[in-house]
Amino acid sequence: MKVTFSLIKADVGGWPGHASVHPDLIKIAEEELSKAKKDGLLIDFHVTHCGDDLELIMTHTKGENNEKIHELAWRTFKKATEKAKELKLYGAGQDLLSDAFSGNVKGMGPGVAEMEFTERKGEPVIAFMMDKTEPGAFNLPIFRAFADPFNTAGLVIDPSMHSGFIFEIWDIHEHKSVKMKIPEEMYDVLALIGAKSRFVIKRVYPKEGKLPTDEPVAVISTEKLYQIAGKYIGKDDPVAVVRAQSGLPALGEVLNPYAFPHLVSGWMRGSHNGPIMPVGVKNAICTRFDGPPRVVALGFQLSNGKLVGPVDLFDDLGFDLARRKALEIADYVRQHGPFEPHRLPLEDMEYTTLPKVMEKIKDRFKELKD
Repeated sequence: MKVTFSLIKADVGGWPGHASVHPDLIKIAEEELSKAKKDGLLIDFHVTHCGDDLELIMTHTKGENNEKIHELAWRTFKKATEKAKELKLYGAGQDLLSDAFSGNVKGMGPGVAEMEFTERKGEPVIAFMMDKTEPGAFNLPIFRAFADPFNTAGLVIDPSMHSGFIFEIWDIHEHKSVKMKIPEEMYDVLALIGAKSRFVIKRVYPKEGKLPTDEPVAVISTEKLYQIAGKYIGKDDPVAVVRAQSGLPALGEVLNPYAFPHLVSGWMRGSHNGPIMPVGVKNAICTRFDGPPRVVALGFQLSNGKLVGPVDLFDDLGFDLARRKALEIADYVRQHGPFEPHRLPLEDMEYTTLPKVMEKIKDRFKELKD
């Protein structure tokens, strides 16, 4: 059976500030998706949040980029926005960059990670959700899960994984993409994805073996809000969907990279580097300096498209040291205040509010005599 797993998110109003999502917004989303399930549009759904982002997890048989599914998400976000405005929540509807739906939410503000695939006898799927960071924040953990033998033992001891994977990488500045083979082109891949603000992993495909090579096993949202809006209106807060087991990295191999709280761009006002901290949903509330950036992982088993779960995978003692290290890193970088490398380099600040400061004082600069 082919099923589509759609994860669509938007910031439709923070409570308070940029910290969390008000329960009324989650209730509205659950009501809308419940109607769609009764009408047969959805097989199943789950509504949650990460930080101030409302997250819609949906399964169906309509395929990727389906107009009815995207219209459902858009209508849900619009209704939640109305409630957010009534409650005077912060930044109500800030991710909805148009008043009218145009057939697809891509390019309209919300983040989207969708994949259509043939459901296996056992189909574990993980929905990852980040807050206060950018799409490239997934580059390191996705690379380690699918390409690093020091992380993923299956690359060494499972013959079905020896051939490796194909990474689809997007250049989000030039709007181009390339598919590259792992392990053959590993160093070339790293040369690109190490520049995470420009080159992002969009999809991972199996190269050969048990799984169809045209069906992705990982997909990441790549929407850049500042590119869509032409100005800074909030960080992109990416999401990802990853399949596991049976010719793919095991569940624990997919999760293990997050035990290292790597540095990501975003945090306060989208202008600072900081550690990404793996947390359970109950702790996905961004408070300290609007952070530190968070990542949540919800695990499901699919059964004919039904979501068996979720299991809150980072709500686990196994990630306690990662959280402690993240807080230590947060202490260290915060002491830099407005100085780089805590604050992003100047070229990455173009779409923040910094240009308004520069515009204010530009006429006071004088030519150097020496």
